[in-house]
Amino acid sequence: MTTITLVQGDITRQHVDALVNAANSSLLGGGGVDGAIHRRGGPAILEECRRLRASSYGKGLPTGQAVATTSGDLDARWVIHTVGPRYTREEDRSELLASCYRESLRVADELGARTVAFPAVSAGIYGWPMEDAARIAVETVRAAETSVEEVRFVLFDDQAHEAFAAQVRRPS
Repeated sequence: MTTITLVQGDITRQHVDALVNAANSSLLGGGGVDGAIHRRGGPAILEECRRLRASSYGKGLPTGQAVATTSGDLDARWVIHTVGPRYTREEDRSELLASCYRESLRVADELGARTVAFPAVSAGIYGWPMEDAARIAVETVRAAETSVEEVRFVLFDDQAHEAFAAQVRRPS
């Protein structure tokens, strides 16, 4: 069974097998978690992302999918990039958000990763309400069939930490 832990802080400072990047589809860096991972990880991540764009992902990484690269200078072995959906009231994109977690865990399993750190995917600039993002994340991780031993949600502020803590406290 996968252990879920919560940490409030900076995802780029986590010592884990794999860090999950809430990437944009270009894979070429951006703001928020994506920008922080690229800045702290250094040019090796961007170089590998450029190779992915030149080969398998010419049109970018599709929403809900995941792909791994080197971690560069980060204290992790890999970065798993996933593209979360933008929140909209007009269309239920919950399944795409859940897919980000499932696909990231699938990639982690392929790599042999045992510890994985996730941000709150889509809950930043993509506008997903934090409580709902936490519910989807925790329910999806709990339901996933994975060899990952620890999923660590690394949350930036008190509000995010409390939203995830409330979901973790709920019975499975």
